[in-house]
Amino acid sequence: MNFKLNNPLRVDSFNMQDIRGGQYALMPPVDKILRAEGFCYLALSAVLYGMLGFHWWQFAAWFLLPDIAVLAYVFSKHSEYNHFAAHCYNFTHSSIGASLIGLIGLLTLTTNTWDGARLCIQISLIWFAHIGFDRALGYGLKYGLGFRVTHLGVLSGMTAKE
Repeated sequence: MNFKLNNPLRVDSFNMQDIRGGQYALMPPVDKILRAEGFCYLALSAVLYGMLGFHWWQFAAWFLLPDIAVLAYVFSKHSEYNHFAAHCYNFTHSSIGASLIGLIGLLTLTTNTWDGARLCIQISLIWFAHIGFDRALGYGLKYGLGFRVTHLGVLSGMTAKE
């Protein structure tokens, strides 16, 4: 049984047999725990954002900014570019960047009254909230095999072909 990605950018020679197996899927309850963890990222970020008095219209305006990395998949029409697209997506959807910006904000906030410190904290909280939102929905970090192959498993929308 061969599978194909239900994706308009798919490569017809792509063999879904390559992604079957335990290394691309999480078994319950681990997948549910990671999705709940994502929801906690979202909830904690939103609560802190509100407590710090930031404007909610800015939260809404910038919330989807990390998804600009999806454009790497749109413009990578050949499978050899999927690894580059995965790196772009993973950079904007891992907590490393959000943590570093938040840490810079917190460290500079305690040493002086630089307005950029609050901006760094605001960016970090919006970024964390977006990451948590995606994880809660089941979107994980991508493998280079295609957009639907994530660390949380293979996203739905795949069809079997005999």
